[in-house]
Amino acid sequence: MIQRVLPYEGLLHEVVEHNGVLYIGGIVPEDTSLDMSGQANDVLGQLARLLKTLGSDLANVLQVTIYMTDLKEKAAFNAAWKAHFAETHLPARAAIGVADLGPGVKLEMTAIAARQ
Repeated sequence: MIQRVLPYEGLLHEVVEHNGVLYIGGIVPEDTSLDMSGQANDVLGQLARLLKTLGSDLANVLQVTIYMTDLKEKAAFNAAWKAHFAETHLPARAAIGVADLGPGVKLEMTAIAARQ
């Protein structure tokens, strides 16, 4: 059974759950004045907090897709990534370069995670 969790402004659901798997829609930084490292920490922190409210955590993340406006900033993103994910619990991941995500937004991230 599909369960829609956390509706967002009538356009979509921030999270959809199916058979214990959480499908998390795009997360963007709250503070777009930050550099890539700051925005990455912002987005990863939001993901961690969201998972906690849903009874999960970063160790249960299965897959992440990162959309970046400048793939040359991937090293800054990776530094933040390593601070949030333990080497023993690394999810599958893809980074995709995009032209624009909105004013000041350097990245957007989606994720798939299991409930604990």
